[in-house]
Amino acid sequence: MTDVASFGRTGHKSSRVIFGAAALGSMQQDRADQVLATLLEFGVNHIDTAASYGDSELRVAPWLAAHREEFFLATKTGERTGAGARASLERSLTRLGVDSVDLIQLHNLVEPAEWEVAHGPGGAVEALARAKDEGLARFIGVTGHGLRIASMHLRSLERFDFSSVLLPYNYALMSIDQYRSDVEELLAVCEQRGVAVQTIKSVARRRWPQRTDQQFSWYEPLPGGEALVRAVRYVLGRPGLFLNSSSDARLLRPTLEAAAVGGPVPADDEMVADVGQLEIQPLFDGTDLERI
Repeated sequence: MTDVASFGRTGHKSSRVIFGAAALGSMQQDRADQVLATLLEFGVNHIDTAASYGDSELRVAPWLAAHREEFFLATKTGERTGAGARASLERSLTRLGVDSVDLIQLHNLVEPAEWEVAHGPGGAVEALARAKDEGLARFIGVTGHGLRIASMHLRSLERFDFSSVLLPYNYALMSIDQYRSDVEELLAVCEQRGVAVQTIKSVARRRWPQRTDQQFSWYEPLPGGEALVRAVRYVLGRPGLFLNSSSDARLLRPTLEAAAVGGPVPADDEMVADVGQLEIQPLFDGTDLERI
């Protein structure tokens, strides 16, 4: 069973591993049902999907019909205008077959121009705050990718009282001095304000050297084994962090098994050895890939 912890100030005790429902985006329903059954086996009680994750919301819907009260449900909108964000949220509610979600998140809010629209008059933040008041969502969060996102999250938290943030976190990325500095500053603010911190790309190895049709995530994940166990512990060994599982559903069980074992953050020399042996590389370098 995976541990649980307070998801920021929401009052919900979420599993430390959150199911990243991007894994369901291109699945048939019978396979999705098998994957979702794994969540009950390991005590996962938090699902994170998005309007842009293919058919993910549709695949989650039948499961929610029977298990809605057992899960904290989060989705995302990539829209920046108020009208667009409201329409996106309403469509997500319809696709999910629910009257409300627990968390609606602004998806990958990193570009300054988009940030200004979202936070400005008539923007997405204003519309989602209104939707929250109407009971369509209980909390509002913000997510993002790339090396700039920690500093942008800090900026977002100065403008609006978000309940959660989401960002990449793994040993390779945290070895980049500026990124680590920004992340540590963000984590301190989040701890002070009771903002939940979700991590992504925690079991990433590198960008694919070559793309094929047999790949289930845009990056190459770590293979199952001790290096993956250490990557999971690198996140969960630090109190207050949540790990969103990979969009490659084949890694869900190994990730949950690693989380169940527990343990402290691995020693630095162990992580350095994994980086060398598996040629682990940071996924982001400040290029347009950050917009994924």
